[in-house]
Amino acid sequence: MPNRIANGRATAQRLQPPRAWQRMLSGRRLDLLDPSALDIEIEDIAHGLARVARWNGQTSGAHIFSVAQHCLLVEALARERVPRLGRALRLAVLLHDAPEYVIGDMISPFKVVIGDAYKAVERRLLAAIHRRFGLPAQSPPELEHLIKTADRQAAFLEATRLAGFGTTEARRFFGQPPRITVALEREYLKPWPAETAQARYLERFKNLVAE
Repeated sequence: MPNRIANGRATAQRLQPPRAWQRMLSGRRLDLLDPSALDIEIEDIAHGLARVARWNGQTSGAHIFSVAQHCLLVEALARERVPRLGRALRLAVLLHDAPEYVIGDMISPFKVVIGDAYKAVERRLLAAIHRRFGLPAQSPPELEHLIKTADRQAAFLEATRLAGFGTTEARRFFGQPPRITVALEREYLKPWPAETAQARYLERFKNLVAE
């Protein structure tokens, strides 16, 4: 009898669908297949992004270069390009990599290997994040273009300052180097401790929401 019970439990466990949700520190349970805006908290996003490494951690410095710090750099570069960019658009730029608090930062070469599955999950999460914070689920094409441009500029800077790329190689993958002020480079291109990245991301979010 005990063997039958054990076998029955094992069969039931095999028949259950695999877990596709993550428990957050806030207590929220976020479903990756069907994410709800109600299960998204900015504190969870800031905490997670501050601890996700860009470039798979292959950067110089005592700390990782986090996705949170990258998002702040991208938002600063977007403001440099479009000084009168509206508050909601700046918020969308800040949140452009927010899904990575759940799914991590997968380097571009590996995204090519696995195909569209990662992108599909990423799109669903980003749409839910946008809804949570009062943004359109899908950004307009002009904003997507601005985000992509600023993101590539940030990648060029990170690649050449932190990730060991030469300028010629970086140009091939990320385009022309952006013009950047000394102040902006000093502020955003030295990796911060996770606590600093988390606090600064949260602060920028709250400032944008309060405008």
